[in-house]
Amino acid sequence: RPSPATSVRFGSSQEVLGEDKLMAILKERELKIYWGTATTGKPHVAYFVPMSKIADFLKAGCEVTILFADLHAYLDNMKAPWELLELRTRYYEHVIKAMLESIGVPLEKLKFVRGTDYQLSKEYTLDVYRLSSVVTQHDAKKAGAEVVKQVEHPLLSGLLYPGLQALDEEYLKVDAQFGGVDQRKIFTFAEKYLPSLGYAKRVHLMNPMVPGLTGSKMSSSEEDSKIDLLDRKEDVKKKLKKAFCEPGNVENNGVLSFIKHVLFPLKSEFVVLREEKWGGNKTYTAYEALEKDFAEQIVHPGDLKNSVEVALNKLLDPIREKFNCPELKKLSSAAYPTPSKAKPGEKSTKNSEPEDVIPSRLDIRVGKVISVEKHPDADSLYVEKIDVGEAEPRTVVSGLVHFVPKEQLQDRLVVLLCNLKPQKMRGVESQGMVLCASSVGEPRQVEPLDPPAGCCAGERVYVEGYEDGEPDEELKPKKKVFEKLQADFHISEDCVAQWKQRNFLTKLGTVSCKSLKGGSIS
Repeated sequence: RPSPATSVRFGSSQEVLGEDKLMAILKERELKIYWGTATTGKPHVAYFVPMSKIADFLKAGCEVTILFADLHAYLDNMKAPWELLELRTRYYEHVIKAMLESIGVPLEKLKFVRGTDYQLSKEYTLDVYRLSSVVTQHDAKKAGAEVVKQVEHPLLSGLLYPGLQALDEEYLKVDAQFGGVDQRKIFTFAEKYLPSLGYAKRVHLMNPMVPGLTGSKMSSSEEDSKIDLLDRKEDVKKKLKKAFCEPGNVENNGVLSFIKHVLFPLKSEFVVLREEKWGGNKTYTAYEALEKDFAEQIVHPGDLKNSVEVALNKLLDPIREKFNCPELKKLSSAAYPTPSKAKPGEKSTKNSEPEDVIPSRLDIRVGKVISVEKHPDADSLYVEKIDVGEAEPRTVVSGLVHFVPKEQLQDRLVVLLCNLKPQKMRGVESQGMVLCASSVGEPRQVEPLDPPAGCCAGERVYVEGYEDGEPDEELKPKKKVFEKLQADFHISEDCVAQWKQRNFLTKLGTVSCKSLKGGSIS
């Protein structure tokens, strides 16, 4: 942990590796440090955390380099296809600089470097080979476990990734590297292996990872968990409305986490905006006081979300304005083409399913059943209130009376399809569908699908390999997108829910049912 002296100079890092070396350097001169970002998915608002730390480093007199790690983006399971690499790197350069300017960081004090500026040189390439002759496959895989995308059949490129990041410390001629705590294994890998090539061990500083709006890590590949830097104000409002923010619950609360890790470090205060009849506006200068008031339900989730929306839009407005010019609009659409326009090799077309039947178009979420009642006009139907992480629970009508006792539904977690067009069922409008496993033969048996233990209401459920992409706002009945996909839904022999042998997943694991192996899903 950083000492008080270190914290005064560099703000509060979550962890420092090599603090003794850090203090020894500071006794002689200013620190040379770099922060790198792989140019993959669009940067989101959590990037304000490292940006605020970069501001701290500059105030402390450090020499700071920002690395746009374009080659790393390609090596990480081809998250950035080769033909889009240059475009995405240019997009990152513009958007990161716009972020820094929006929080008052002087760009002239920073050095900006692209990975391919030096990583394709003869000397660097030779060091990659030298490193590969001493690094074990086990250590390389372990080092990248939290950073490189984990897939069933990993590519060799993912094993090279940690070694290249270690070598960057030497070739950028820095004393220290800064990154998120998810980089820790790569940092310890670098400390172990750089000396084997005769290079010095560097200092490593880490900041906490920002949980997403759904309670998981904020990720470029999970649309509902993040707010993009160029999201329109109406998109910000929509995503915050869907964010998990249960009254009094401070655990896995994506909205509170965002205030703690993004807004407080930038502004040193947070204002909760309220009508006078609810106590009027209140300014918090310590996050702990805000969390305490929320836990005691003095602060309402609706007021918290509205206040975050206002504060966040103030940060994003200068970035939106900069990207409102034709040149940058063109760059944005070229670097991140829509699935139908994706170039060969782009991930969205790689799965080769027609655009109108890819699973990522389904808005499937974990829901918690708040209440269950018999339908007043239908003996076979339940009317449930289900929390899916929105401001109010949804009303859902399910034909489960003859299959699942009421008490087994109450307070349980279910899997809910949320973007079907609402329809009235015997006079009650249903705003979703509880997905269930059904037996093939007679007598018919039905079991609601089970999310992994520990999931939170509102968490996204996705199909393996289809993590990217934003669900449709509402599925159009005439296009029958759900019906086409449902034809390939089934339960595996291990009772796991699947689409074309690909598992239904949340960030905590697979979605399953209790016993109906080989069944269908409806």
